Amino acid sequence: MKISSVSEMRELDRRAIEEFGIREELLMENAGHAVYSVISREIGIHGRRFAVCCGVGNNGGDGLVAARKIHSNGGRVKVFILGDRAKYRGAARLNLDIVSKLPIEIHDITSAEALRTDMGHADVIVDAIFGTGLVREVAGHYGDVIQLINAGNQTVVSADIPSGVSGDTGQVMGIAVKADYTVTFGLPKRGNILFPGHERCGRLYVAHISFPPCLYDADELRVAVNRPGPLPVRDRNAHKGSVGHALFIAGASTYFGAPYFSALSFLKAGGGYSRLAAPASMIPFIANKGSEIVFLPQKETAAGSVAFENKDGLLDVSARMNMVVMGPGLSVDRETQDLVRALVREIPRPVLIDGDGITAVSANPEILKERKAKTVLTPHPGEMSRLTGLSIAEIEADRIAVLQQTSRELHAVVVLKGGRSLIGFPDGRVDVNMSGNPGMASAGSGDVLTGTIAAMFGLGLPLEDAVRKGVFLHGLAGDLAAEEKGEDGMTAQDILDYLPRAAKMDRGGLSDAYRPRYRGAERI
Repeated sequence: MKISSVSEMRELDRRAIEEFGIREELLMENAGHAVYSVISREIGIHGRRFAVCCGVGNNGGDGLVAARKIHSNGGRVKVFILGDRAKYRGAARLNLDIVSKLPIEIHDITSAEALRTDMGHADVIVDAIFGTGLVREVAGHYGDVIQLINAGNQTVVSADIPSGVSGDTGQVMGIAVKADYTVTFGLPKRGNILFPGHERCGRLYVAHISFPPCLYDADELRVAVNRPGPLPVRDRNAHKGSVGHALFIAGASTYFGAPYFSALSFLKAGGGYSRLAAPASMIPFIANKGSEIVFLPQKETAAGSVAFENKDGLLDVSARMNMVVMGPGLSVDRETQDLVRALVREIPRPVLIDGDGITAVSANPEILKERKAKTVLTPHPGEMSRLTGLSIAEIEADRIAVLQQTSRELHAVVVLKGGRSLIGFPDGRVDVNMSGNPGMASAGSGDVLTGTIAAMFGLGLPLEDAVRKGVFLHGLAGDLAAEEKGEDGMTAQDILDYLPRAAKMDRGGLSDAYRPRYRGAERI
């Protein structure tokens, strides 16, 4: 399912009207009907009391259509207009005129107090105040009304997006409605899917409002929900060499967990042969937990990290691998950082760079552009800051745009980790991953991700598909762990342990408990 920006949706509206003759009035009618349909299906109409809060833009017009249909089907509805009704234009004005002729109470609201009693008596509140056009912080009586909506016990249904949520970033613009259901139109907006906007939506529906598929599935829409294809079938004659070789260059004297989690997760996710190049003094301790890993002891710097003199040997081994993973717990020792940059330049195989490896290449990103083989980067926001020179706040303000530019400039697949991990491709496409949960925000979780991605590539998926599938399975493993153990106290070991179960579920088909969570929005 594609995801649109606010400007892209405006362009879809324009094309629907100008190229296909789908009048604005029809689009608004379909949008309001979609809101009504969800209310009818999920809550019921007849005899219930509705408060419909409308702004004076097209979102308010959608609310007016919904109010008319609720009234027509036996609901007791009152409309509350926030703003100067003289500002209604076009289809929204038409629908205000229609509702004004019906026996529906319409009230102009200039303070939340004027709404308090009616709101308290309502069973359902329809939020059609701002929609996706909001560009500034919510203030004045608008904020007071939203606060009143959130303070009540009524069921809340938002039209297009909860009022107060940015349509492009998902950020809360001061205050935002917390809906039980949201019906978005045309396509989900980025703000419907990204956090914290997504959690404000409640259950999310999308209605195409009669857009033809050539509009909402168009190639120029570059952002989509991450829906990776199936895992390759495992050959009954498979052996460890046929399901993937990976080399992990990881670990330093104070980082024992990162090399273990990255190298073992490759095996737990289905890979065949995992080699770990780590400082020699660490090997006995890691082997005590991960005896299935093949160890390549490395000469050490004075600080206990991998020394530069290992370069030629590592290049020799790398040439025989499907993928090389570099960086988990590797340290920021100057000599080791120099080694990383030298290896990135010369390794002829796909390379996945994480953690301290990203810090190393951030000092000279040009080496990534010069690589012949493909590159995957898996930064968290702090590492993305080092990679781009932007502050974390600047990155979080528009994660998708920053990711698109970074992937394009570095000629790399970039996984920007977070509550919604984003997968960026050099051609500008971005996949938004829907699996995972807050319990995965713990040390070592990202190391498990590196091994999972490498395993997907070892199993035979093309690199881009391997990244998509690896990110998804990593999140699914975390969700399975949370289901049985809870989010609090979840560790990287828990995610690692649930990887085989995640792969099994993925092969057998997701259950009804998980499928709706990962599709982005339910179509109506």
